[in-house]
Amino acid sequence: MINVLFFGQLKEQLQTGQLSIELPVNDVKALKTALGQRGVLWRECLSGASTLVAINQTIGSDKSTINDGDEVAFFPPVTGG
Repeated sequence: MINVLFFGQLKEQLQTGQLSIELPVNDVKALKTALGQRGVLWRECLSGASTLVAINQTIGSDKSTINDGDEVAFFPPVTGG
């Protein structure tokens, strides 16, 4: 089981802040592909190069490994000044 969290604009666009899913995925790229099967909006929101991902509260990348019980969080691009 993987706990997937969405924050900020992603949470609003996808109309969910959290999913608990059981998927045979082993990295972030595979998770994005699986979630993208939910529809065009999901693919668009998660495919952006500026979308950030964290695994167990540590910033990761598409190549980051996901294990059973992990928490994967997606964040929209962050700007500041």
